[in-house]
Amino acid sequence: MTDLLEPQRPRDAASRAAALADVPLVSPAPTGGIRGILQHRYLLKLLVKREVTARYTGSFLGMLWSYITPLTQFLMYIFIFTLLMGRGGNIEHFAIHVFASIMVVGLFTETVAAGTRSIVRNSALLQKSAMPREMFPFASLLVSIYHLWPEFVILGIALFFTGWAPDLTALVAGVLGYGIIMVFALALAVALSVSQVFLRDTGNIVAVVNNFIRFGVPMMYPYSIVAERFRGHTDLYLANPIADAVLLVQRCFWVPTTSDQKATIAESMPDHLFTRGFVALAGAFVLLVIAQRIFNRFENKMPERL
Repeated sequence: MTDLLEPQRPRDAASRAAALADVPLVSPAPTGGIRGILQHRYLLKLLVKREVTARYTGSFLGMLWSYITPLTQFLMYIFIFTLLMGRGGNIEHFAIHVFASIMVVGLFTETVAAGTRSIVRNSALLQKSAMPREMFPFASLLVSIYHLWPEFVILGIALFFTGWAPDLTALVAGVLGYGIIMVFALALAVALSVSQVFLRDTGNIVAVVNNFIRFGVPMMYPYSIVAERFRGHTDLYLANPIADAVLLVQRCFWVPTTSDQKATIAESMPDHLFTRGFVALAGAFVLLVIAQRIFNRFENKMPERL
């Protein structure tokens, strides 16, 4: 009687297999995109912490190098451009012009370079853990932002001694400039991380292109030179969203340090800078959507290539 009341259990392998055959299969793949990244915030935090820690492992000074390196760069720019070349007499506080521009360009190049190799570099972790693969290029962006803060400290000290007096327009310009760079860099990092899986030369191509970016934006030279040399034909130059972002950052940090801000804006800033900036930001978001769709299309083919 007791045996009749107990549920019947599979007694051999065949019956167990028959029972499992009726269980619906559920894909273990995690949710992708921004939603998937937000669902795995703890893993994202661990990835960023691991990348930051790995950079300074075995170093005696550790995080102090994050301050020493930008400080020596800034002092070098002061010596070369102000004392050696005498350019400081023509362009007021040109060292700040260069350093603020290098910060935003460095954020872009570091994010794209690290994001391109992020999936291949973490292939072992990716195969062991179920997580959105977009998390790796996104973590590269956060690591680049983390390493940017010591540079802001050095820049802030320099701005204090040069009498930086920004208005609301300048602050909006800075936020817009960095917004363009972060969205644009993330879009390229997501798309190129897919390319690196199938074409391992992608990382080397990105490294070469990054060398040209530094000279394709008004960083080591003022925009006034571009406007003078290409009179009325600067639209193609300004179609580069990185150039727009650099000019917006200069509008935020460099222009308020000059004695005659109106004259500096008229001579060294293009017309309709904010309009160009918002168009560039919109284009960066469109590119991010396209990059996400490319990523989704090839995501299932990545494991066999890794």
